[in-house]
Amino acid sequence: MFRSRSWFGANWNKPKNRLSLEHMKYLYSVLEKNLTVSESNRGLLVETLRSIAEILIWGDQHDSSVFDFFLEKNMLSYFIHIMRQKNGGPSFVCVQLLQTLNILFENIRNETSLYYLLSNNQVNSIIVHKFDFSDEDVMGYYILFLKTLSLKLNKHTIHFFYNEHTNDFPLYTEAIKFFNHPESMVRIAVRTITLNVYRVQNTNMLQFIRDRTAAPYFSNLVWFIGNHILELDACVRNDTDHQSQSRLSNLVAEHLDHLHYINDIFCLKIDDLNAVLTEHLLHKLFVPLYIFSLTPAPSLSIATVTQNLAAVLNKVVEIEDVPEANNPRVSVVTAFFLISMVFLVIKHPPLVHTLAWVIFNADNSIFKEGLVKLLDAYTDRKQFVSLGFAEPQESLERALETTLSATNSDTNISTGGDSPQEEQQPTSLPALVQQSELNQTDEEKEKMKGPDDEPTTNHPFLDTVISAMDCAENDYLALLALCLIYAIVDNPGVDRDWLEKTLNSSSSCGTKCKSLFVEKLLKIAYMSSTPASRIRLVTLELNAILIQRFTRSSNRYELSEGQHAMLIESRYHSMNVVKFYYKSEDIFLDLFEDEYNEMSKSSLNVEFLCADSTILLPPTGTPLTGIMFTRRLPCGDVEKARRAIRVFLYLRRLCQIVFGEIETLLPLTNQHICVDIDDVLDLNNSDLIACTIIMKDGQKQRRFLVIDVQQLILVEPDLKRLGWGIAKIVGFLQDTEVSGDKDDTRCLHLTISRGGATRNQSPLLSAKLVFDDYIRCMAAKQRLTKGRSKVRQKKMLQIAQILEIKEPSTEGNNAGIATSGRITLREHRPLFSTANRVPGFAAALRLGSMPSAGVSRVQIANRGSMNSSGDGRRSPSSSSYGRHTSRRDTEGSLSSNTSRPGTRESSPRTPRPRSEEIPLEDFRRSASPGAISRSPANSLWRPSTPSKLAMEKANHDEGASYGNNPSDGQEDKTVSSTSEETSFIAGERKSKKSSSIQTV
Repeated sequence: MFRSRSWFGANWNKPKNRLSLEHMKYLYSVLEKNLTVSESNRGLLVETLRSIAEILIWGDQHDSSVFDFFLEKNMLSYFIHIMRQKNGGPSFVCVQLLQTLNILFENIRNETSLYYLLSNNQVNSIIVHKFDFSDEDVMGYYILFLKTLSLKLNKHTIHFFYNEHTNDFPLYTEAIKFFNHPESMVRIAVRTITLNVYRVQNTNMLQFIRDRTAAPYFSNLVWFIGNHILELDACVRNDTDHQSQSRLSNLVAEHLDHLHYINDIFCLKIDDLNAVLTEHLLHKLFVPLYIFSLTPAPSLSIATVTQNLAAVLNKVVEIEDVPEANNPRVSVVTAFFLISMVFLVIKHPPLVHTLAWVIFNADNSIFKEGLVKLLDAYTDRKQFVSLGFAEPQESLERALETTLSATNSDTNISTGGDSPQEEQQPTSLPALVQQSELNQTDEEKEKMKGPDDEPTTNHPFLDTVISAMDCAENDYLALLALCLIYAIVDNPGVDRDWLEKTLNSSSSCGTKCKSLFVEKLLKIAYMSSTPASRIRLVTLELNAILIQRFTRSSNRYELSEGQHAMLIESRYHSMNVVKFYYKSEDIFLDLFEDEYNEMSKSSLNVEFLCADSTILLPPTGTPLTGIMFTRRLPCGDVEKARRAIRVFLYLRRLCQIVFGEIETLLPLTNQHICVDIDDVLDLNNSDLIACTIIMKDGQKQRRFLVIDVQQLILVEPDLKRLGWGIAKIVGFLQDTEVSGDKDDTRCLHLTISRGGATRNQSPLLSAKLVFDDYIRCMAAKQRLTKGRSKVRQKKMLQIAQILEIKEPSTEGNNAGIATSGRITLREHRPLFSTANRVPGFAAALRLGSMPSAGVSRVQIANRGSMNSSGDGRRSPSSSSYGRHTSRRDTEGSLSSNTSRPGTRESSPRTPRPRSEEIPLEDFRRSASPGAISRSPANSLWRPSTPSKLAMEKANHDEGASYGNNPSDGQEDKTVSSTSEETSFIAGERKSKKSSSIQTV
């Protein structure tokens, strides 16, 4: 009877509540009975380990007895026992075990429970276990487990991982062995682990890392970065047709990760560690590879031929004058890019200042003598590192085994550190000690000052940078050379006093370095202003920034007379190029505004620019490569026009900054006075046209159309205040396209494009507007068409003033600027009577020129003053109309124009609604007030029919002509303007103009 119960196996005593102490005891019994892993119990063990982690996390937050039971039974030792079995490791169990441990340490919150888990050194036993890392799952969970443990490191928990007595730190030493793992996620995790270790402020632990692991780790890391750079350079050399941009972009991103990782180590400010890293970077990577690549590539010399012949004959020949036989070389483009990124990312003063000194002052002897004497100004404790880009003699794993197996005696500790420096330094630095330049060191400022006091005879690296700034063919090298100069000047780690002194010293040609730089920069600016220039816009923008840097002194800019003239000439040439497109390009206005907006959005970020891998490739002129317009050559006439405009704007802004001029003509559109969506507007004195908007999806909205000087506004009535509206759709008139509907005369098809760089995207509004009748539809179309034309004409005149065009051409899109004769910028007819008018003011002004009926000026003035005071509204001179923010809590609007004599409000008859009239062209009032006063008082102006309107206008003209006062001695002139908006009545007016109509 009892034997039959065993048929149920382990499930017979399984508790129903899986999150309980009883379930934990049950899992312990299962684990105890299945210590030996086999094919039959693998699944059971995996489920048991997963359940244990789940219960432990729950118990850590709710029931401490669960965790006490886990520690009491020492269940972690069972994990280690299962892990060490051969048939349990490769697949199921080890993966689940590492996952269980990772979940456990990642989610535990109680510090006491964490200390219990880390005690007994069992976690370190798991870390040093030899897992099968050929399995990707095992490798992934193992490195994730180490990363989770590193996040738990602090000044209290560090003692569980680092043993001071045995100098053992498995968490760190095991992690750095995977620094060059093929999987990028593993390499990133290793960097995170090392940074988490370095952040712990434990002196003994940091001393252990510096003495035993720093040199092997950093030397192998530098070698790994160098090989990655050689791969990057090979991709640049072989990808002249831009076919491998994706691979090149990945290589550049990986290199940036390396530099940021190095900078993160420097930012921790661990002096001993930073000294070792600085020396390895300079002697193993920057000088022997980066700087060496700036020297001209030598031809096949006799020494090289001799060495090759000796190798064939199995002879040993020592040749000291052939450094290229041992050091690899990258292209000058890649070298500029790499050094620029060093100065843009790393800010550690000993490293960046020493590297800057090498570029400006050193010669080829630096490859033999090294930089140890330069680094003496920063630290006294250094490890001697021989100069040269070469593979380390030992792998990192073997080097760590050697150093960790050594005893704690001072002799063994200094084996990889200080004693070789004393033995090898005299043989490696005999010439460096004898140099007078390096003997003049200012220890107080910790910077090398002496080399500037002597006349410089040979600066090969600086000469390479200066020669690269020549843009005879293109700006391929010039752009990267400018990036390098900017990075050095902008780096805070480079001593300012030393840099200023160096720039003011003499160069190889005898002139000051700063003056030579300014001349080269101005030459680039001049060459970019020519029509056939192959200088990219990004080069010109960076060039303008450097001109400001090198010419600024205190609060002013200093240029010689010749430099001043060259800058003025560059702007003049670029202006002439833009004038050509001003006359010929149909979309010139849109291009001009777009380029100005793009230029004004943000300044150039050189670090982001250098992160773009496309600058490593030769300049291309096709947009099919996906390269930004500013970083490639123009393609087609439109892009050439865009480039010409941007070049002019850059040079114009540069001249304004350098010469202290104030911008008064740009931007063409003042955004501060424009209406925004949800603004509350006072529309009591505005012309409104009711319409229904039908969207593409069939949705209908009832709105009122308002046409401003520059904008089209669709408003809905404000329910809180009569005569006020809320702007729902706002667009610029110059971006508006309107067309009629062939099937329905009451409909208009309206499209409002987006301005600026978003012009090619979906339009702001594309819908059909349905009006109440065809007259309102025709009036809206006329207003939109006329408003768009006038806005564009006005802006074209502004551009003509910017380009110093005194008489704008009537060709192309400027045909509407001049109608008869020659109209200059100061003589052209104003587009609107005044800027301070509300939409539809032309109608009110037209009414003002009509006869008034028995209302005196004083009454109208009083009415206007009452309307403008009392409710806090603004005067007509302040704004075109009142505008409120979206909160609708601020009141203020434009006072109505009732103060003008003869307006509609002065008529004894109630006028028709404004939304029903068709506004005419602006009329100028008669110069003689007597002409209006003698008009019949009983005549009323009605906008009922066009014929009657023409008759009343003819009466007004006739009465004004008979109302001249002969005693004045002057002839009053009546100005009669033909309405372009109501041109359909022109013929009728002409036929009736000859006959005078007597009115009573």
